[in-house]
Amino acid sequence: MLPFSPSSSPAFGGALDVPRTLLLGSASPRRREILANLRIPFVVRVAGADESIRDGEDAATYLERVVHAKLVAVARIYGQASGLESAEAQATQAVLVADTSVIDDGAILGKPADATEAEAMIARLAGRTHEVWTRFALGSPEASSAVLYAETVITRVTFRPLTASRIRSYAASGEGLDKAGAYAVQGLGAGLVASLHGSYSNVVGLPACELLVALERLGLAP
Repeated sequence: MLPFSPSSSPAFGGALDVPRTLLLGSASPRRREILANLRIPFVVRVAGADESIRDGEDAATYLERVVHAKLVAVARIYGQASGLESAEAQATQAVLVADTSVIDDGAILGKPADATEAEAMIARLAGRTHEVWTRFALGSPEASSAVLYAETVITRVTFRPLTASRIRSYAASGEGLDKAGAYAVQGLGAGLVASLHGSYSNVVGLPACELLVALERLGLAP
């Protein structure tokens, strides 16, 4: 166990009792850090899901599908994992999953395959405004279909104009290779951003305020 280690209309499906331990279905160190900063106890159980973009799929549909698939996959692991200690199983009150996408003119920009693709993505975003969408969901660990809360949060990010050499240099740093849109706003990518409207942590990978409000209403946060 780790020691603490357009927005859609929120949808609540019920309340939970203490103890307040989350099962985080994500390998992202950034999401772990955000949860730790909120001082919410959690354990990590990661399960794979199909994150490929299907033909004709818009951003909202894509995120809803991927997040639900992650929720089902993690709940399945929870139900089948004999390795889960009984104390941990009893303490786990909800599964948390999320997915973040960069949206530019309706197009979904995922993680770049290499530095060349990263460079093309940054060049596309330079001097313009795009959106970062993160959808998160809280579900019952015992029933994959029981969604307790789900919300998509949107942040508008404007990149400053960038020279070709600056774009090439940032892409070559490798910082954005494992991130949607090929940049990390919490790292060297901060130098690409002229302004940001909305949740900063949403761009990092998890909207802290919206998540904390949801956890409070579900009885999972102090």
